[in-house]
Amino acid sequence: MSDPRVDKEFYDLKDWQLAAYCVAMSERMFPNFALFSRIMEFGDTNKMRQILDAVWDHLNNTGAKMNFEVQLDKVEANMPNLEEFDMYGASPALDAIVSLYSTLNTVLSADAGEVFNVSNMSREAVATFIEMNADDQISDDELVRFINTHDLMQQEDDFHADIIEIVQDDLPRREALAELRELAHNDGYSNLGISSSE
Repeated sequence: MSDPRVDKEFYDLKDWQLAAYCVAMSERMFPNFALFSRIMEFGDTNKMRQILDAVWDHLNNTGAKMNFEVQLDKVEANMPNLEEFDMYGASPALDAIVSLYSTLNTVLSADAGEVFNVSNMSREAVATFIEMNADDQISDDELVRFINTHDLMQQEDDFHADIIEIVQDDLPRREALAELRELAHNDGYSNLGISSSE
């Protein structure tokens, strides 16, 4: 499921670039949690947003202080239990919070493997979402082709490649992060093309 355009460069990233990659993935997935949280009256969206913003601030060296180790438990408490929620929306909501949890871990101790897992998780979520909307009569080969050529998957692959390009560019770090944050915000739409205000 991984994107070959990203794989070969992935393990060459510096610590801050790994954290930036991970926070960008979390930012793009966040509307999936926010929408689920609002509909199901589950979790604390504002607190999760605050923690996500604090990671951006930390990477920008704004001087803002947050103990990310302490936040891990708060993030974990916002992970929906898929056995309790018998609805599709719980899964991408969980992915968004797992991604945020991994982002905090990456800030605390950069691990390319953990960021790589977040990257794959997002692509798999997109693939699952596309498959749910596919004609159930098509063959396995046609399904794979349908997923890989779907607009959402094309956007997902482009997003991963764009993150790598931005963090490896010669831009000043602050400029790179600003560009990355705007890209990841995606006008408020998630990797699944949904907005938390829907």
